[in-house]
Amino acid sequence: VQLQASGGGLVQAGGSLRLSCVASVRTISSYAMGWFRQAPGKEREFVAAVSRTGSTTYYTDSVKGRFTIPRENAKNTVYLQMSSLKPEDTAVYSCAASSSSYARTSSDIDYWGKGTLVTVSS
Repeated sequence: VQLQASGGGLVQAGGSLRLSCVASVRTISSYAMGWFRQAPGKEREFVAAVSRTGSTTYYTDSVKGRFTIPRENAKNTVYLQMSSLKPEDTAVYSCAASSSSYARTSSDIDYWGKGTLVTVSS
């Protein structure tokens, strides 16, 4: 399974971005999906996850109410819709796939995609 993330860029604080992650797999519905991020000098952290059907979502506290993680299984795509961005959201964002029910910790993950850089200016 290959995961390709896109949509990163430079945005001002308070702005919005939508990241996309396309999976090269027969059907993405076999996988729980997640987004993780790694800021400069920091460890990778969980951001958001969605169940296989999209019915259940999970968010780290710092992004609750600002980020959502919709998925379109027919397009083999999962998104990270980010709004009210803050400078502390600056990081490389990576999507990930899990064959288990969850994609919330690194130990859950079977496949990682290359990241896309999000830079939020103050």
